[in-house]
Amino acid sequence: MRLEATNREDSYKVWMTDDDLDQLRRAAVSYRDDVILQLGGFVGLRAFEIPQVKPTHIQQTDDDHFRLRVPEGKDTTNSGGKPRNAYLPKGVERSLQQYQNAENIAPDHPFVDLSVRGVRAAVKRTAEAAAQETGDPDFRHVSSHDLRRRFAQRLLVDEAMNPRVVMQVGGWDSFQAIEPYLNAPTPSVVDEAFEGAGLHG
Repeated sequence: MRLEATNREDSYKVWMTDDDLDQLRRAAVSYRDDVILQLGGFVGLRAFEIPQVKPTHIQQTDDDHFRLRVPEGKDTTNSGGKPRNAYLPKGVERSLQQYQNAENIAPDHPFVDLSVRGVRAAVKRTAEAAAQETGDPDFRHVSSHDLRRRFAQRLLVDEAMNPRVVMQVGGWDSFQAIEPYLNAPTPSVVDEAFEGAGLHG
């Protein structure tokens, strides 16, 4: 986990690894809170998008892939928030189905019946629990947007995915918007770069 200072006092951008995200998930106090972490960290949903999605928004494509319809994304062009189809990994799709069954959620009801503030508070609560469980105080700085940051960095840096694909599934309208995620290699990417250059020995 790496912290990056912002222009606000005691406020940081948190660059997590997947191991950090796993630790965060283990600290979740409820199935709902874990669903929030998965929707942010693996599907790339923003805090205000998470309460929008419902079981009816899950779509299966012909070749056994899944999409999650986000009814209203961020308005980045002053033309109103636009819908998009986020890529839904099979593991997250299974979690959503299990959660729907366990909580008896109607198809047209949201998976996460919280306000945007409630979503952010759930992430903060889980981050505080992770800090206590792991002894790593950096977890206390994790916010809902840091989950989306992990999503973007995983695809762009760890997996070297085509930025246009990431823009489409994540709801970014410009390369400028995703550029910050390209400029922050993870520790494993740094290690591999030095090993590839023969400079690690």
